[in-house]
Amino acid sequence: MDSLMNDLKEFKVIESYGREDIAMVYLAESKDGALIEFVESVQPPIPREKKWVLIVSTMDGCPVGCMMCDAGGYYRRKLSKEEILSQILYLTGKRFGNDVPVEKFKIQFARVGEPALNDAVLDVLEELPSVLKAPGLMPSISTVAPIGRDSWFQRLLEIKNRLYVGQFQMQFSIHSTDVEQRNKIIPVKKWDFEQIASYGERFVSEGDRKVTLNFALAQENVADADVIIKHFNPEKFLIKITPVNPTYRSVENGLNSDVDDNGLVLKHRVFVEKLRENGYEVIISVGELEENKIGSNCGQYVQRHLTAQRKLDGAYLFVNAKGE
Repeated sequence: MDSLMNDLKEFKVIESYGREDIAMVYLAESKDGALIEFVESVQPPIPREKKWVLIVSTMDGCPVGCMMCDAGGYYRRKLSKEEILSQILYLTGKRFGNDVPVEKFKIQFARVGEPALNDAVLDVLEELPSVLKAPGLMPSISTVAPIGRDSWFQRLLEIKNRLYVGQFQMQFSIHSTDVEQRNKIIPVKKWDFEQIASYGERFVSEGDRKVTLNFALAQENVADADVIIKHFNPEKFLIKITPVNPTYRSVENGLNSDVDDNGLVLKHRVFVEKLRENGYEVIISVGELEENKIGSNCGQYVQRHLTAQRKLDGAYLFVNAKGE
């Protein structure tokens, strides 16, 4: 704990963007010179004491380079346990201190970096219950499931069973049911659907939340319900469909969101209908549209925007205003 407190003294927030009543993006510098982005958000009209979401980074940059994500063009290193905890404790300290009386307090390890490539993420999960008094704490891991990390996933399972039964959200980023297209969207070696299904069957015990299969669904993506039905048990898995948010990478790669601002799926309606007919829970998740302007949505990365020569229309507008 002493090393963590020393690290907190060296953790300096140098900029922030957004709206306190929706979402704030923070840019901090660690004692080792890493520029770290992290986010807090609420869901109007739900008060912060009812639901509060933190989205923290696990790396300085990201080595994966998904087609829709602005954080993937640069990678320096993995963040330490202290650097990850510093993001969390900065926000809890700002709002509540170490006693967080929030009914649903979600911490997503999903801002910048692939969490399964960093062992320090597991160390943070081990330590959080002793650092914070937070009965509503629900960690959330979102991963592309990189290969060669079986021991990491096994340890995650053991931590969940020991500390977070019924209060853990596990999510695999899928995006396409076509193997070749999925490899293009997520250009790293990763588990196939059989391996994800096998892990999910072991991960979900009595009282646990279902494992989420996430599609950031573009009109150009292949989404075949039969592939999901073949591999994934609806008793253990649910499907979450999100828009492709406005990012530099999605524009460069010609990805057009198949989810409109009202949460309607356009081209892939039959995909959703067939999954529901076969017993799957399907969540269409559209956040506050204002978050696109703030730059707090999934796939957005304010550092990419700050260095861009030609600015993106309709996104990162709060960052523009701050810099003018």
